[in-house]
Amino acid sequence: MEKSPKVYAEEDLYALLRPVTNKKGMTLRSSIESPLCDVRIITSGGSTIPAHSSILGSVSTVLEKILDRPRKHQYADKIVPILGVPCDSVFAFVRCLYSSRCTEEEMNKYGIHLLALSHVYRVPKLKQRCSKGLIKELTIENVIDVLQLTKLCDVPDLYVKCMKLVSENFKAVEATEGWKFLQVHDPSLELEILQFIDEAESRQKRMSKKIEERSLYLELSEAMECLEHIFTEGCTSVGPCDVEVTKNKEPCKKFCTCQGLQVLIRHFVQCKKRVNGGCSRCKRMWQLLQLHSSVCDNSDLCRVPLCRDFKLRREVPTKKGEHDARWKLLVKKVVAAKVMSSLSWPKREEATNVGTVKTRR
Repeated sequence: MEKSPKVYAEEDLYALLRPVTNKKGMTLRSSIESPLCDVRIITSGGSTIPAHSSILGSVSTVLEKILDRPRKHQYADKIVPILGVPCDSVFAFVRCLYSSRCTEEEMNKYGIHLLALSHVYRVPKLKQRCSKGLIKELTIENVIDVLQLTKLCDVPDLYVKCMKLVSENFKAVEATEGWKFLQVHDPSLELEILQFIDEAESRQKRMSKKIEERSLYLELSEAMECLEHIFTEGCTSVGPCDVEVTKNKEPCKKFCTCQGLQVLIRHFVQCKKRVNGGCSRCKRMWQLLQLHSSVCDNSDLCRVPLCRDFKLRREVPTKKGEHDARWKLLVKKVVAAKVMSSLSWPKREEATNVGTVKTRR
């Protein structure tokens, strides 16, 4: 047996009519004073939904143009066909137009259809509400269907959310029926998704590389400060000749870096391979001393070994143009990291002090 068309009562819409007020808050029209329905909305299932032309035309410019079309008989009801979606979705759409709101239940049941209708009939507030509601309802199973709709309805926020969900769960999405349907019927969107995933992976790699580089420059900047600290004040086991270093001395704030440098300095002093240039650890120490000389602002008074000698040697012109350019870039990055570290250090110190005060309380 064929399913009979649903009959929607006029009272269902009257209950949703809100009082219309002016800027001063005075009521201009109440639900009781509303005119009789003069529009019939026809759905795909043959159902008829009564409505008011004044309300439909005020919320949708598309519906206003449809209602303004000339009719054969002047006193005949205006007919608006809304086809291609279920009857209940159309009724939910009309309810949203009347009440200017959409319930969670309606969004869960008819969210995709409401988004399509709000786009076709240009109801921006409802379209925005549907976009936010569908973002919350996104799953691996429905993400491809929603993504296809976002392309048709021009919803950038929802489109980005769908793309990110597909990118993060591509293996699971690839096994869904939606993806298989997409491969057959919409290869251009499939290519777009694959390009998005590739770009996302490339961005992630670039970001990881930048973070690693920044971490390296911060470590080098910290090493330069530790060198000055070791050869000026002395630390737990290494210090200048005029300062007595004792093992009972408390470690400095950057002891992890400082300890490694002290081990490297002791090796540098005692190593016998260094003379022939065959020790990698000594080469590393030599490069650190050279880097310190490049970032040091006061080589004449600096107590770090060879600081002034390296500075004078750099003043002599050389033919190593490419090497000098790379070295200057490294120096620039380390200086920038030192500045950023000095700016962020007071904030970290303040946060530590606040944490200490809270603990005491």
